[in-house]
Amino acid sequence: MACPAQLGFQDAASPIMEELMYFHDHTLMIVFLISSLVLYIISLMLTTELTHTSTMDAQEVETVWTILPAVILILIALPSLRILYMMDEITTPSLTLKTMGHQWYWSYEYTDYESLCFDSYMTPPLELDPGELRMLEVDNRVVLPTEMSIRMLISSEDVLHSWTVPSLGVKTDAIPGRLNQATLMTSRPGIYYGQCSEICGANHSFMPIVLEL
Repeated sequence: MACPAQLGFQDAASPIMEELMYFHDHTLMIVFLISSLVLYIISLMLTTELTHTSTMDAQEVETVWTILPAVILILIALPSLRILYMMDEITTPSLTLKTMGHQWYWSYEYTDYESLCFDSYMTPPLELDPGELRMLEVDNRVVLPTEMSIRMLISSEDVLHSWTVPSLGVKTDAIPGRLNQATLMTSRPGIYYGQCSEICGANHSFMPIVLEL
């Protein structure tokens, strides 16, 4: 989970989240280099006199500043498409978990087992045990296996919600009348926290998600 004053991502607990963090670092370096170059050119224009007016009509310069951005966009697009296909690829799941969003709690159903379903409400602050986290703990945690492909079926009973667990790189909208699908697989056991990431009403901030793997 996140730590106080943390500026970066949470520690990755799934292969997909690791790829997303690598892509973030890759793109951030490109943005940093472009910003540095633009800042250098602006400062150069403000501090030097224009003596070579012929460069304003140079075809070579125009060719470079047309081709270079296209190459940079390709360097960003190719890794992005690779991750999109990795996230969309649905292998044979070992377990299917159906999640329904309500105002304002989650309900879960293990569809591979008969009559195995429960609701998950936020634990009130006055009922927390020592060591439990305020506004993140729930009365019924979701228990899932580790290092196995799990299919999430996500929908909503009333308004838009968003089932989000940052450490696993999962963020899928829960839309009434629509069944969205996501795949998650954890690389190590632990307890992972998430919250609804869609502004779904007055108690939007009281819809935590806790996965125990």
